[in-house]
Amino acid sequence: MKRIFLTGATGQIGWELARTLMAMGQVVIPARDRYDLARPESLRPLLDAVRPDVIVNAGAYTAVDKAEEEPERALAINAAAPAELAMAARRHNALLVHYSTDYVFDGNKPDPYDEDDAACPASAYGQSKLGGEEVVRASGADFLIFRTSWVYAARGNNFLKTILRLAREREELRIVSDQIGAPTWARLIADVTALALQQDLALRSIGRFESGIFHLSTSGETSWHGFATAIVNDARERGASLKCRTITPISTAEYPCAAARPANSRLAGARLAARYGLDMPGWERCLHYCMAELFPQLP
Repeated sequence: MKRIFLTGATGQIGWELARTLMAMGQVVIPARDRYDLARPESLRPLLDAVRPDVIVNAGAYTAVDKAEEEPERALAINAAAPAELAMAARRHNALLVHYSTDYVFDGNKPDPYDEDDAACPASAYGQSKLGGEEVVRASGADFLIFRTSWVYAARGNNFLKTILRLAREREELRIVSDQIGAPTWARLIADVTALALQQDLALRSIGRFESGIFHLSTSGETSWHGFATAIVNDARERGASLKCRTITPISTAEYPCAAARPANSRLAGARLAARYGLDMPGWERCLHYCMAELFPQLP
């Protein structure tokens, strides 16, 4: 039975991974009081005790604006911790799965980003995530890096949950309309990860595995304003009691943040499709299924 070491199991992606990976082997989820990604050295004794076959790193520093104030902590969690995990993967001949983000790009490209496009992060958060990619790639370990974007889930703190809360409280929502991307359900990320692992572990067993970076997001595109509108409309159709009557589009300049956001967060998925034979569903379809999970919790 494969031993799968999973970090960040209480997060949006991690929670879904803990469920999805159970069918693949023994999922080892270390207790939160036994390690701290901000202290990467705390990982080594756990990894050496488990001697995993697969390491899946779903833990991350994701406070985009706060990272501008504490870049050292963001780097520790998003770069130094992955370096420790990668060293362990090489030490134990394990396969490392690591997640990255559209924030490694500045968002100025007019077309969807390919995996080979030059990274150029415009924020401390993006720089820390790029740092994580670089140390994993340089480690000599077998790895898969999945870049994703606009992650949401039925659990945790995310845009979807925030919009539902605000729509109950306010008659008008003012939402940025000049940033474009593909909202990506955490469950889809977990399911794709499991499918990829099944194929790649088989390839590793016959010496044909190749490490790589892949863009993993839903198909289609929308703005944050479009995403918010779809959330509110879906919730209302399901009978939710919402105060919101108007969703007003605004520019990025009208909603200043500490960290720069990419205007274009679209990620091209051709490499993922070619490698694994997967056709990503549209973002609207995934939202529909996530809302169906949330609906019993709505008033």
